[in-house]
Amino acid sequence: MSIEIRNVSKQFGDFQALRDVSLDIKSGELIALLGPSGCGKTTLLRIIAGLETADVGSIHFSGEDTTDVHVRDRNVGFVFQHYALFRHMTVFENVAFGLRVKPRKERPSEAQIKEKVMSLLKLVQLDWVADRFPSQLSGGQRQRIALARALAVEPKVLLLDEPFGALDAKVRKELRRWLRRLHDELHVTSIFVTHDQEEALEVADRVVVINQGKIEQEGTPQQVWDNPASPFVYGFLGDVNLFKGRAKDGHVYLEEGMQLESSEAVGATDKSAFAYVRPHELDVERYSPGQHTDGNGRQTGMVVQLSRAIVVGPIARLELIAADDHQTKDNADSEHLIEAQISAQQYREMGLREGETLVVTPRRAKVFLDEAAGI
Repeated sequence: MSIEIRNVSKQFGDFQALRDVSLDIKSGELIALLGPSGCGKTTLLRIIAGLETADVGSIHFSGEDTTDVHVRDRNVGFVFQHYALFRHMTVFENVAFGLRVKPRKERPSEAQIKEKVMSLLKLVQLDWVADRFPSQLSGGQRQRIALARALAVEPKVLLLDEPFGALDAKVRKELRRWLRRLHDELHVTSIFVTHDQEEALEVADRVVVINQGKIEQEGTPQQVWDNPASPFVYGFLGDVNLFKGRAKDGHVYLEEGMQLESSEAVGATDKSAFAYVRPHELDVERYSPGQHTDGNGRQTGMVVQLSRAIVVGPIARLELIAADDHQTKDNADSEHLIEAQISAQQYREMGLREGETLVVTPRRAKVFLDEAAGI
């Protein structure tokens, strides 16, 4: 089932939760609504479900206007963050619940209910816990049962609100791989809400980034990662270094003394500019006076001091302070830190020590000018 969201706005008192949101979701697609707390993503999910009503705008399921259709008539499955399983019912009865409360004319027979429930429990690989109660299951198992219960009524649309948010990191990673495999098998149109960038990029066919009630960008995970459309998207999708400067005639002159060539700065006449560089896109070398300049004497690298190195597994994370930043290691705050990532092997081979002077050079930088640079 396809979903068409048209010009949806929603306000709670003085708070504008959604601002003129429009979105098309293809049949069988798995979409992630990604954004920080309070951005409007859960409100949009609840409006699609029929649990909230939009102030303005419409929702269509496969071309049919469902804006005023009651939640029970939308044929939507909903999975909440905190499982919402009935504690007094067994796993079997939890999954069977939606089938048992159907109107008498639509209700399957007991034999059909048993067959359906057991097939769903096998699908989520938990048929062996059918007689247990939710309290006897782990968090990950409970969430899979909640998903089986949502699927029992054969929903045309599956909605998941932070489905793995209450679980620890290892279980969360296992479940999102499992959800992706399950979706590939069932092809139910699915929308899930998350504030976890890694989760959205790993699981979804398409990511919709929401900020302050508006869609900032939508696209495949690769598209939004490689080509963020705004400073907000760049900053929200993983760690990033932000450098301020001025743009003029195709160059950006950063406060840290470095110059960048930038297509965004072509034709600019002394405009404020923000350059975004991901930690793994910084090359790290030892400092040699006069070495890191181009043919015109312009500085191409940034002179920094290594404040701290954190080596975990195959990655070394370097916390750096610009050489002209007069803070000491003890009072350097996170806003002034530059973060670089290199391999742990390179870190060991270079024999780096805290306090050393280094040079970092961006391999790639995304520049936003003027009002587009505001964050």
